[in-house]
Amino acid sequence: MTRTNKSSFRWSSAALALAALSLFACAGGDDGESPGQTAEYIWELPPGFPLPAVPEENPMSAAKAELGRFLFYDKRLSLNGTQSCGSCHQQALAFTDGLALAVGSTGVVNRRSSMSLANAAYNSAQTWANPVLKTLEMQVAVPLLGDDPVELGFSGQELELLDRLHDEPRYIELFAAAFPDDPADPVNLYNLVRAIASFERRLISGNSPYDAYTSGRDPDAISESAKRGAQLFFGERFECHHCHGSFALSTSVTWEGKSSVQISYQNDALYNLDGEGAYPGRDQGLFEITGRPEDMGKFRPPTLRNVAVTAPYMHDGSIATLREVIEDHYARGGRRIEDGEDAGDGALSPRKAVFVSGFAIEPQEVDDLLAFLESLTDESFLTDPSLSDPW
Repeated sequence: MTRTNKSSFRWSSAALALAALSLFACAGGDDGESPGQTAEYIWELPPGFPLPAVPEENPMSAAKAELGRFLFYDKRLSLNGTQSCGSCHQQALAFTDGLALAVGSTGVVNRRSSMSLANAAYNSAQTWANPVLKTLEMQVAVPLLGDDPVELGFSGQELELLDRLHDEPRYIELFAAAFPDDPADPVNLYNLVRAIASFERRLISGNSPYDAYTSGRDPDAISESAKRGAQLFFGERFECHHCHGSFALSTSVTWEGKSSVQISYQNDALYNLDGEGAYPGRDQGLFEITGRPEDMGKFRPPTLRNVAVTAPYMHDGSIATLREVIEDHYARGGRRIEDGEDAGDGALSPRKAVFVSGFAIEPQEVDDLLAFLESLTDESFLTDPSLSDPW
């Protein structure tokens, strides 16, 4: 198995174009300050959350993040004016969209679901399975400029986008406030990317009932069932925490000052088309980037914060409910598909992650796990006016 998917490289090339622009525009040396942090920006972080790592070329500022909020929700950022970033990343759904597969502005159906942007500031890599996209700045370019699939549709039409921004009087003020030291016109693509990334770094979620319980603020914030579910989740019998650990409930996390950065990709045993672990040709995960057989079907485990509002589940939205995720997938050690083009038993895949080994589980334990997962819903995050559509 050595075939690669050219569309994956096309996606990353769009992102890398802006990454190269960032490096070119910001080359100039280290001034000795903490990378990406500025004295005037005050992080409002939940207890136990470290300071996010911020690229040196894009230090945080309140004005920049506010500009990014306007851009994030502006449908003028799609060529046909029908979608914004917020169309596929809706606040009430933890910045997902409720669809199995994301749909672009022209109606093209993506092959993957929209990932939650909750705590994306801590991701050591963005998206489901592209280790090249390490920063939010790089990721922003994918929906904006990518052409396979078309999402926002501005590939080759960047001047049209800039004309639209110049025509909005509010943007003239917002860009000037966000980038006061820009020697030229601050309304440019480089600053647009930095602003949206800055807003996305503000999407910090850590105020769920479970957080109130674990911090000691409210010992009764979650039910006894949820407490039992937490013990099961973090125990070795089910081994959930190996892929969904840390404060972010994800293992691919980084922060300022972290000594080493790791990115975890796992084969979740969703598919086993040939008895040797093959995934459908429409999406073979990390393998499409590396070409290594051992990377077949590997995807980055997402955060489980707010997971109760982000259905359907898995990289392709192919499992409808959390109960099915637990009972029909993880408990049996992989999903079995009886017939059709995707038929196969993931439990028998030789490429599945070691932690997807299956386990016996009682009905009450399923309910307890569900209660725990539901206790991770951060209502303040889902309703925070400062993260909502300003238009």
